[in-house]
Amino acid sequence: MRTPVYARMAVIGCGLIGSSLVRAVREAGAAGEIVIAETSAAARERIEALGLADRVTADAADAVRDADLVVFAVPVMSMEAAARAAAPGLMPGATVTDVGSVKGHVADALAAACPDSVFVVPGHPIAGTEQSGPDAGFAELFQNRWTILTPLTRDDAPYREAVARLALLWTAIGARVEEMDARHHDLVLAITSHLPHLIAYNIVGTAADLEGVAEAEVMKYSAGGFRDFTRIAASDPTMWRDVFLTNKDAVLEVLGRFTEDLQALSRAIRWGEGDKLFELFSRTREIRRGIVAMGQESAEPNFGRDRGKH
Repeated sequence: MRTPVYARMAVIGCGLIGSSLVRAVREAGAAGEIVIAETSAAARERIEALGLADRVTADAADAVRDADLVVFAVPVMSMEAAARAAAPGLMPGATVTDVGSVKGHVADALAAACPDSVFVVPGHPIAGTEQSGPDAGFAELFQNRWTILTPLTRDDAPYREAVARLALLWTAIGARVEEMDARHHDLVLAITSHLPHLIAYNIVGTAADLEGVAEAEVMKYSAGGFRDFTRIAASDPTMWRDVFLTNKDAVLEVLGRFTEDLQALSRAIRWGEGDKLFELFSRTREIRRGIVAMGQESAEPNFGRDRGKH
């Protein structure tokens, strides 16, 4: 029998990431007992029906009692309120982490809401789909994906031990782990995740509002590139609203650079500067090949998404 990394894990919120984490931890035997807190009665009913946890409750403080690992899997702007609700039940020495896509805001929120007796170690698994809810999760979601931990600015031995133990949990479920400064994380994710989502939301909205093109035509004649944009734009609206509001400085910084580059591209098209276009397209093609070579995407047709459909 495998030795659990944690005796009891409490997960607050059970959407795609929370339910995938629960499934992965259960499959790996990385926690002895799993408790889920979920405010939605409908979600609690599904969690129980799916058998995801040993216990399900609406009370966050009750869920975290005696848990040596507490994971907040709620939208970014709900982190502080969820942590304050859980705080009365937190066990001294417990590790408190999260799975949010923004780390600076979350680090501040968790540190403010949690007692000094716990170890706050913000985290972000870089994995996901456009689906949401307890039914959307799957244990393989984190396989070979990066999880970034952004520890607070403290280096005492007990805290570093808490960080190492949390990293062990993530590696136990197949993830790769790296540490990063929270502010740097937010800048990196602004360009690799947040801006692409913003572009997807905008281009799908533009297509829907374009005069002279019926919405039915947009759906009927969608080419592969546009279909990929619609997949991204189908992501959870609450989560992404919170991401843009809490990481606005980094997003606006990269959006400014993107706008400048887009204007340069527009000029190249206007003036027929084919060499500039070819140079850019060649360079970006190599980025794609690098991502595939690093095992962070599949080179299969349609990115491997058609597997299992036949």
